[in-house]
Amino acid sequence: MQADSRQVTSNQRFVHPRLGDIVQRHLRAPSRKPVATHNRQAFAALEERLAQAPAPLVLDSFCGTGQSSALLARRYPGHLVVGIDKSGSRLQRHPGAEVDNYLLLRAECEDIWALVVERGWPVAHHFLLYPNPWPKAAQLQRRVHGHPALPRLLALGGTVELRSNWQTYAEEFGSALHIAGVRGRVDRVTDDEETITLFEAKYRASGHRLWRYRARLTAPEP
Repeated sequence: MQADSRQVTSNQRFVHPRLGDIVQRHLRAPSRKPVATHNRQAFAALEERLAQAPAPLVLDSFCGTGQSSALLARRYPGHLVVGIDKSGSRLQRHPGAEVDNYLLLRAECEDIWALVVERGWPVAHHFLLYPNPWPKAAQLQRRVHGHPALPRLLALGGTVELRSNWQTYAEEFGSALHIAGVRGRVDRVTDDEETITLFEAKYRASGHRLWRYRARLTAPEP
């Protein structure tokens, strides 16, 4: 693979100074934005699949082409892996796979999270692999951990793993979850580990350092 991926450039060098205020505000007043109709329609496919074959869920949020979803399906054969991305053009480039225990949804992740929480379905693992870093300091609230939907992510329970080629992003995500009472760890993704996404392969070939945050979330009381 051609090593032509640029490093993340940002006017923000460390964890954003407003992170605590923003996370606390979202925790005090979770988003009440209604779930969009097209996201409910996408969710119906997941409901139908689980009705036919109940299984614990593995979420692959912002899955892009869904390559990672197929790989995770092989890793977790007793689960249903749900890849979610809002881009139809990316999902149309999905190469397919021999396994069948995964489902790709064209939808906004935040709405699917809300509906999974509403149903009370168990989520065993949640992966957020190289989401858009939104690297400008003014874009903090577009990042996963600065978004009003953060409480929805926390309510899913299970384990969470986020990966990024921007160290600050992984550390900031971890700081946000720490504010919410979750204890996790940031470390390096080593070169001998299996490549999960096309972006990860490109970043690795370009010599980027790859970072991840992992933690176990506490599911809410029923």
